[in-house]
Amino acid sequence: MIGRIVPIAIFVVLGLLLAVGLKIADHKSDLPSPLIGKPMPAFSLPLLHEPEVTVDSDELIGQPFLVNFWASWCVTCRVEHPVIEELARTGAIRIIGMNFRDERADAKAWLQRFGDPYSMIIHDYSGRTSIDFGVYAAPETFLVDENGIIVFKQLGALTPEIIDGEILPRIAHTGSLAKR
Repeated sequence: MIGRIVPIAIFVVLGLLLAVGLKIADHKSDLPSPLIGKPMPAFSLPLLHEPEVTVDSDELIGQPFLVNFWASWCVTCRVEHPVIEELARTGAIRIIGMNFRDERADAKAWLQRFGDPYSMIIHDYSGRTSIDFGVYAAPETFLVDENGIIVFKQLGALTPEIIDGEILPRIAHTGSLAKR
């Protein structure tokens, strides 16, 4: 009798562990960021299309913007891309692309194929700035207010629900929100 109960008990315990793991994975975007409410990390990086031009983080301050970390090798970035394109078409907020750990030629080919919705694309080839932002995996997006303070982080793909429920309400008070 015990010989039959032990395998069943092990199966039940493994099933429960799997269920808990899936529940945690389903809420991965709920992971808090220690950067929320703090200034975005300082950086000085080249533009993807103009490597001789360097952008400093301070140059971005003055109006709210999204920093979208993406790469040509990222499958989820491809899924997210039409959502970013639609947001860019609304003109509701400036979207900065942060291409990271990617070959310049691959990133350019990807944009050529799928479109370029970004107001500028910064190239973080080494991934150092990604680490400073606490990026776990692509895609990740940060909403930065007009003072350079991170006010929201999305781990994983942006969706229309996240844009409408999280991002647009947070920028509505700034007056930079375009009519939708």
